[in-house]
Amino acid sequence: MRVDKYLKNSRLIKRRTIAKEACDQERVFVNDKVAKAGTEVNIGDVIHIEFGNSSVTVKVLNVADSVRKEAATDMYEVID
Repeated sequence: MRVDKYLKNSRLIKRRTIAKEACDQERVFVNDKVAKAGTEVNIGDVIHIEFGNSSVTVKVLNVADSVRKEAATDMYEVID
């Protein structure tokens, strides 16, 4: 699954266009490498996102095309 779609489905970022813009601005890293919007995400990958004044690092636990709001947090584990 593309990293921008994963961020939207897991609700780490609200909209896919915003996730794409974050990738374009080099604020998203997959396994310590700058990620483009089309970078593939697999189970076990580590995603680091830099927001304005904060950042979050998560480990991918599940990759699903459609997820209910309640189950979105089961897609990742917060590391930092």
